[in-house]
Amino acid sequence: MLDQVLKQFRLEVVTVNEVEDSFSSTVYRCTLMNGDTVFVKIPYTRVKYERELAAYEILAGYVPIPKLLDYWAGDAKCPGALLLSELKGKPLSATASPEIAYQIGAMQAAMHQIKPSNTTESSAIKNEFDNWHEFIERQFYSFAEDAKEVLDEDLYMASLRKFEQMKGELPEPDGPSFVHMDFRQANIIVEEGRVSGMIDFESVRFGSTDIDFTKIHRDFLSTNSSLSDSFQMGYNSIRPMIDLQSVLPFYRFIDAFNSIGWSQRRGLQENVAFYEANLRILKGMLQGDRLEK
Repeated sequence: MLDQVLKQFRLEVVTVNEVEDSFSSTVYRCTLMNGDTVFVKIPYTRVKYERELAAYEILAGYVPIPKLLDYWAGDAKCPGALLLSELKGKPLSATASPEIAYQIGAMQAAMHQIKPSNTTESSAIKNEFDNWHEFIERQFYSFAEDAKEVLDEDLYMASLRKFEQMKGELPEPDGPSFVHMDFRQANIIVEEGRVSGMIDFESVRFGSTDIDFTKIHRDFLSTNSSLSDSFQMGYNSIRPMIDLQSVLPFYRFIDAFNSIGWSQRRGLQENVAFYEANLRILKGMLQGDRLEK
């Protein structure tokens, strides 16, 4: 498939290396004859291809992203492919500075400023905001079918009860906004003390900003209060930050539970480390809750 895609894009390639930490697409870093570096991205499904393609059109000029150099709609064997420029730098490190955290906050807020409109709406990117909590519920119970296969019954039933309890305590969602849905370290590129931009838009929606702080908080902001403070300052420089404490515990809980289901759905053996990490988070969040027999 890769050879076919390279021919479609008429690329003269010197080296090709598959990019790690890409879970819903196959991504290749390509060095060209002229010395330039480009990325070829082949999403796993047609829906993801169309969603990412639409996102590049919507986000251009609002937040720093790679340039879409070319795209191919695919065929019976390939769901589609995108040719992207390189964002200079490396994925966000856990040891990044508060200054970087400030820039990340401002960048995410700029993305959240994008609202559904006649110029941004796309058939490929759904607006889930009007029924946001129902959307979250559908996702949760979809992954529950997979999680049930790997969680013991007590833990599984306790998770369902926790979901229903926490869902009933949620405030009104913030939005509608363009939300990344996978805003994490691997999708934020940094070079020499500045944020180069963000990548990976195959999961985006118009919805509530409430969900978009979960992964960046889990893996980066929660490690240091100064990072969290700087991030919120950066975000507030563009738009008001929501009351994170009123929604973050709920979204951290469903992220852990859904990730367990995802690991089973995509192959537990291949994703065992991710499964175990989220199992620890889930058990920690349920600690103290009585497990009914």
